[in-house]
Amino acid sequence: MKKDIHPKYYKCKVICTSCGSEFETGSTLKEIKVDTCSNCHPFYTGRQRFAQAQGRVEKFNKKYGLGK
Repeated sequence: MKKDIHPKYYKCKVICTSCGSEFETGSTLKEIKVDTCSNCHPFYTGRQRFAQAQGRVEKFNKKYGLGK
């Protein structure tokens, strides 16, 4: 590898602004702030709602006469 062309690689702290949890990872930044993390995101916590998607499918089927 060539010298002096690669960015500095740090052990950085990732901070979630929603729940306040912190964890470490590697990055070229020293600190990263995220809106949602795996501790508070509905997909990972199991609190995701699928009712909205189901209503859209039923509306589509009704509109085009499918699913009879």
